[in-house]
Amino acid sequence: MYFASDNAGPAHPKVLEALVAANTGYAMGYGADPIMEEVRQMVRDMFEAPDAAVYLTATGTAANAILLATLANPWDTIFCAPMAHIQEDECNAPEFYSNAKLTLVPAVDAKMTPDALRAAMLAEQTRGVHGPQRGPVSITQVTEKGTIHTVDEIRALSDVAREFGSKVHLDGARFCNALVALGCTAAEMTWKAGVDVVSFGGTKNGLMGVEACVIFDPKLAWEFELRRKRGGHLFSKHRFLSAQMKAYLTGDLWREMAISANASCTRLAEGLRGHNTAELLYEPQANMIFVNLPRRDHQRLMAAGAVYYTMGGDPATGDPDEMIPARLVTDWSMTNEGVDQFLQILRA
Repeated sequence: MYFASDNAGPAHPKVLEALVAANTGYAMGYGADPIMEEVRQMVRDMFEAPDAAVYLTATGTAANAILLATLANPWDTIFCAPMAHIQEDECNAPEFYSNAKLTLVPAVDAKMTPDALRAAMLAEQTRGVHGPQRGPVSITQVTEKGTIHTVDEIRALSDVAREFGSKVHLDGARFCNALVALGCTAAEMTWKAGVDVVSFGGTKNGLMGVEACVIFDPKLAWEFELRRKRGGHLFSKHRFLSAQMKAYLTGDLWREMAISANASCTRLAEGLRGHNTAELLYEPQANMIFVNLPRRDHQRLMAAGAVYYTMGGDPATGDPDEMIPARLVTDWSMTNEGVDQFLQILRA
């Protein structure tokens, strides 16, 4: 009954097997390993982007921060939702790597609207040399509230960015969960919808620790390479990143794990809807649920061994009827039995 984070789940056995297989003999470092050549082509094929530049980092924060630094000048501002991952959970790393600032655009269900983005972009670059210049737009997919941008919503935000000559970054830490939920292709959710660069996540979806940075304009590749090296994120024994990503893409393992995680979330959400004290705060669309439950329910669940995060109140002490919000996240390894056990305790 572990619902704290998909980061906490195990790596898939096929990923571990790939790491063991890669740990034989010698291979050139820093991304010159032969496995990386295969990975680069596999990512290009997945995204239908034969000219895309493809690089690997070990963390999503590094992927986002270095990609945004490649798109933004130090005098720019980066536009994102207030609950974007780059705002809430990256300790100012995008600002640190780019020296740009973030402009927070009002959002509905954690998603910027085109009108709000346009208004925010109109408000910037109005003070000449004295004010920040318009930089890239960053979209989190899946959002930090478990909602998903549709392809049309991504395209609409990208169209606004283009009006102002800005590029678009997609933070896809849960990219695969969104992709299988939407039933679209990687190309349709990215460059065909106007996205310029993507953090293609793997760590949250069953890898030990690797993210792919996909850059659709190869003219930006060299700057990214320099920034990755200067930022300390160019792995020497790079083959162990490459091996994970190759396993992820082989036989659509990424799809299998994302479908499993999303299905567990759907099962959990359906059970919560049937519980008369549960209030879903957002419509669950991928593998994350935000729900209000009374303190007494949290106490009973946690006493039985359930692990998850609560926000805005101490579940241990206080009025037993007070509603306390919680976040529940399912990963690829969550079983029906684990979900059902959680729901059974809740109903007891």
